[in-house]
Amino acid sequence: MKTKILVVDDEADLELLIKQKFRRKIRENVYEFVFAHDGQQALDTLGEQTDFDIILSDINMPVMDGLALLGRLPEVNPVIKTVMVSAYGDMHNIRTAMNRGAFDFVTKPVDFQDLELTIDKTALHVQQLRQTLRAIQENNILRMYVDETVLNFVGRPEFKNTLMASETVQATVVFIDICGFTSLSEILPPTDIVTMLNRYFDQMVKEIIAQGGYIDKFMGDAVMAVFRNEYHLDRAVDAALAARAAVQANHDTLPDGKPYQPLVSIGINTGEMVSGNIGSASLKRLDYTVIGDNVNVSQRLQAAAQPGQIVVTQSTYEQIKESFQCRPLQEVALKNKAEPVMIYEVVA
Repeated sequence: MKTKILVVDDEADLELLIKQKFRRKIRENVYEFVFAHDGQQALDTLGEQTDFDIILSDINMPVMDGLALLGRLPEVNPVIKTVMVSAYGDMHNIRTAMNRGAFDFVTKPVDFQDLELTIDKTALHVQQLRQTLRAIQENNILRMYVDETVLNFVGRPEFKNTLMASETVQATVVFIDICGFTSLSEILPPTDIVTMLNRYFDQMVKEIIAQGGYIDKFMGDAVMAVFRNEYHLDRAVDAALAARAAVQANHDTLPDGKPYQPLVSIGINTGEMVSGNIGSASLKRLDYTVIGDNVNVSQRLQAAAQPGQIVVTQSTYEQIKESFQCRPLQEVALKNKAEPVMIYEVVA
């Protein structure tokens, strides 16, 4: 990887010496040198070119000296590192330079073997710093796509050794679908559809997170959320009620002037399910999720729910009837279920 270096020195002889001493590395594209004759010219160059790795700067220069330049660099490029190259190698100047952010100090007359080692050491530090900053940025972006629970899971020390391992858990799954939203794509531009959908999703997610749930996935205009640990069922029902209220409080106007109020259908089911990574380790494409019959039933319940309804099975109803107001609906045939299932609506 090429190291780009800005040399700041008013001595023309130093420019010639650097080009001679490092001609091989320049020819092999290991080093690239750019020259400035004072601190102000260096700042102008840094404003035009942002890909420098190292600055080699003298102290005593006209217009702007090296120590003044050091004080300006953090606001221009906080990653670039400066090595002072000066005949003023007394302790006072060294301490002043280091306190202003210099990475190292080389005294004149220059020992070019030592300078080469210093350049390589500094370049490695800059490379590592950039990798760290990139990792932080990628992690921040990742947090926009992956739930905190998943990040905590993959952050475990034993994660790599148990990549495809799974565990059986007691949990509650909630499926929330925005009813009839697909039909809006026929009358609304795609950008408007995405904007509305993201707004509704954001309202749902806030209520799910507030109750300690996490988003397993977004599926078109539907959300799958999982609740675990203590009182997971009660928290899931509270989240579903709050999410329904939040989304259905919206009042939008369609291009034809007709009002539009979104309605959601929600299915909730609780019980034993398997949690873990599903996918291909070879392809490095995995989905941390929950699977099992109780998950499938939750999705089937959502499909059976009418717009505005929150639907549960009888077994779930028996667990929440003392905490929530429910009413019986009817027996329905759920996909892959041999017998009809009695369902209830959670009213409040």
